[in-house]
Amino acid sequence: MHERPVKRRDHGLLIRRQVALGDPCLADANTSARSADRADLAACYREYVVTSTPPSASKFDRTTADEGPQSPQRRAMLRAAAAGGAGLLAVRTASAQTAASPSGQPATLGRQPSFQPDSDATTADVIVETLLAWDVDHVFGMVGDGINPIIEALRRRQDKIRFIGVRHEEAAAFMASGWAKSTGRLGVCVATTGPGAVHLMNGLYDAHFDGAPVLAITGLTFHDLIGTRFQQSVDTSALMQDVALYNTVVTGPRHALTVTDIACRTALGSRGVAHLTVSKDVQGMHFSEDKASSENHGLRTSTAWSRPTPTPARNELQAAADLINAGNRVAIMAGQGALGATAELEQVASRLNAPVAKALLGRTVLPDDSPFSTGGIGHLGTVPSEETMHRCDTVLIIGTTMPWVDSYPKPGAARGVQLDIKAERIGLRFPVEVGLVGDTKETLRALLPLLRQKDDAFLRDIQGSVVQWNALLDRVAATERTPLRPQSVIRAVSDALAPDAIVCLDCGANTHFSARFLTLRRNQQLVATGMLATMAPGLPFAISAQLANPARQVVAIVGDGGFAMLMAEMSTAVKNGLPVKVVLLRNDMLAEVVFEQKELGNPAYGCELGAIDYAQIATACGAEGLRCTSPAGLKPAIDALLRSPRTALLEIHVDPAEPITMPGHLSV
Repeated sequence: MHERPVKRRDHGLLIRRQVALGDPCLADANTSARSADRADLAACYREYVVTSTPPSASKFDRTTADEGPQSPQRRAMLRAAAAGGAGLLAVRTASAQTAASPSGQPATLGRQPSFQPDSDATTADVIVETLLAWDVDHVFGMVGDGINPIIEALRRRQDKIRFIGVRHEEAAAFMASGWAKSTGRLGVCVATTGPGAVHLMNGLYDAHFDGAPVLAITGLTFHDLIGTRFQQSVDTSALMQDVALYNTVVTGPRHALTVTDIACRTALGSRGVAHLTVSKDVQGMHFSEDKASSENHGLRTSTAWSRPTPTPARNELQAAADLINAGNRVAIMAGQGALGATAELEQVASRLNAPVAKALLGRTVLPDDSPFSTGGIGHLGTVPSEETMHRCDTVLIIGTTMPWVDSYPKPGAARGVQLDIKAERIGLRFPVEVGLVGDTKETLRALLPLLRQKDDAFLRDIQGSVVQWNALLDRVAATERTPLRPQSVIRAVSDALAPDAIVCLDCGANTHFSARFLTLRRNQQLVATGMLATMAPGLPFAISAQLANPARQVVAIVGDGGFAMLMAEMSTAVKNGLPVKVVLLRNDMLAEVVFEQKELGNPAYGCELGAIDYAQIATACGAEGLRCTSPAGLKPAIDALLRSPRTALLEIHVDPAEPITMPGHLSV
């Protein structure tokens, strides 16, 4: 992930923070064909922020100068053009972050400690003020008596940090995870004591499994009633033990001064979940009431942050280069760990004339129309990707632990090099000979000069397979029938997307069809659930992505099963004035489970959903509800959906009998 330009903190109006952080609607002119349709939303958003009532005077004395942060450079589009041969690709290195990749937590400089609490400051004040110091400007959650002091601390700083109230805490955790995935910044969610904390777990596991930096803050029962079987006295620290990399009970405002920093740094630095839980009475404890222990001699921690960019030692890079240079048919498998290193990946692929297969969360590391891209890999992948992995004699695995072992080369059939930021993931799926532990961007930069140019014979063969595969996809998508083929729907949506659209996926049969029939172009972005593969995050992901990118088109592609789990969040999107677009594939059943049951030789059972009118549900929530039931009405319905300036949902009736296939079994 790229980091944003170094800046000094400024906790003025949120509108000024967003300009400094580079929100497209506030800093840059949007180049999308639909920018005019979204201008009204940006104007309303600015009006909301500027006219918000300022809170009462802060209880903190700032020790940093009130300087406006430096504006980041404009995003640059990486352009690649095949010249003379498939392997002769001229790559212009981007001078700034592409929209296809999350831009990352902004680096910060400034005097430390960044603030000094007043004697009247509470534990909740300290926590929220520390979040501001870590550049957090959105918090997702649901109010409750177990976190009332924290909610009050947020209310009094609503000009600096926006609280997004949800209808279910699971959605809050998904939104925090989606925020982290779509921006690379710290996502934060809050939940009340007991059941509220329990409801967070699924979304937190999504962040945990996919390496998304998220901080969860939960309430805890009264400090002197812990262990007495008091109402809602769930041991939230024990609850979070498996999911959280950092997990502690906050004992008071002095403790909060240090552990909130540690939690934020751990989530960002180790790419996962951190958790703080605070007794409801401790949240309201004043700094003056919290006597330091005999060994706490004024301990303070730091909020300074810069993205770690480690690179392997020279001898390790040379060993990797020697292995790759010895190969004749080199293939690359890339995942989300390569996001933000598109230019470097293209340069390495060009040097090696290597086809690149992409794991789901890394689908936008290269655009699908790149001469090197073979599309997805694994059970959601393509035949050319499978052929690439099974024909290569050398594989370079970059930033992925894609789980489908049968889609890797057979052990012994190819030699391997793996690059990952986490040492424990080297060799996890394939017995590589050289492991490079480091930042993807910097490591590829260091590796490139050591690699020798290869001919393009292997790449040309694979490109022939890509042409045949794409022709098959075109024939499948062009088939008109009623109910509609899901593949036809996804292709029509893909063709209509804005150039910088953010697409958010749910999990189910819809994911299979989307993974193959979405053509993701340069500057488009994909947000999805990966290793957890959980249903229900599509809409929450879209809500947080839209909040982070007010001027970009955000489209959620969901199935009726996953959407029904958290469909009340349509009202969250409406309440916050978000023009999120939802494409809902309706087949009135859990289609993926049906086919899984059939694969076992069992009849379908328990998979019927019943007839829910999802367009009417959207309308009842205050959104625009649309419906399509025929091929003739598909493109007009999609155009109407994407033109709407409001939150909108398009319910499309698709064939429940359309099979979910492995790559080699797809047919017209």
